[in-house]
Amino acid sequence: MSTKDSQPAQGTIVEEELHLTLLELCQATRASQEYVVTWVYEGVLEPLGQAPEDWRFTGESLRRARLACWLTRDLEINPPGVAMALDLLDEIATLQARLQRLGEP
Repeated sequence: MSTKDSQPAQGTIVEEELHLTLLELCQATRASQEYVVTWVYEGVLEPLGQAPEDWRFTGESLRRARLACWLTRDLEINPPGVAMALDLLDEIATLQARLQRLGEP
């Protein structure tokens, strides 16, 4: 399988009202708790709740965690790099949406 084939789909729709625990998010993404906690502290994920045992992750967090896994495993990017890459991907998506709006009659 090529790297392109292993990249998660970016257009996947996940229910926003989804609330996963830390363990459930780890199971859904096959990421270790250590990675997820690091991603939270790097700003990649923004869970609801104060402490890891209270954290709840939304559908958007699941999408971002899947991308973070791909960046970490397949591209071997460290946690600060994952945070920067995801911020840049978000900025690109925002700019693309703005361009689409400007291009519509």
